[in-house]
Amino acid sequence: MEIQERILDTAFSLFCQFGTRSITMDDIAQRMGVSKKTLYAHFADKDELVVHAISRYLNRMDKECIENQELASNAIDELFLVMKMMDQSFRNMNPIILFDLQKFHTKAYQVFQEYMNTNMQKTVRQNLERGVREGLYRSDFDIGIMTQYRMATSMLCFQPDIFPYGKYDMSKVQCIVLEHFLYGLVSPEGYKRVEENKLQLQK
Repeated sequence: MEIQERILDTAFSLFCQFGTRSITMDDIAQRMGVSKKTLYAHFADKDELVVHAISRYLNRMDKECIENQELASNAIDELFLVMKMMDQSFRNMNPIILFDLQKFHTKAYQVFQEYMNTNMQKTVRQNLERGVREGLYRSDFDIGIMTQYRMATSMLCFQPDIFPYGKYDMSKVQCIVLEHFLYGLVSPEGYKRVEENKLQLQK
């Protein structure tokens, strides 16, 4: 299925740069140097291609989140791994992609929404619970509310009226918002761990 993987890689790269609406099957075929017939041999239409491209991206994100949980020695280290992941994932991504999904690709947007409301929500909540257990986060906040708050703030970079594309870098916005969120959670011990992580990044 190597050709199918190449199609998905090429399509997703173009979608990230320009959104889904402005990219046609012709554009994808031309970028790959293949015929449209090749694309249609693997995907019935552009909508199906968008669904598969988004699903594949989200599956990769979910796998990396799980790996971050396992690799990190504590909840704060986990979030710094998340920052690194977001920096790589959102660099040069055009936030219009989410608007296009919502307006023109209902199935793909439903896949995204389902991922956010299940997998991502679970990951955020588990990190909060872990940090409290480890004594790195305070224990005097409502985990349910803070989970929802984190979910909402993670979507800010996709709102061009707040962070216009070209003026703000999505990955930088995501990392700064997450860092701000983290500072609001940490205990004195957790604060020390945050500063240690930041020093390591500077080196």
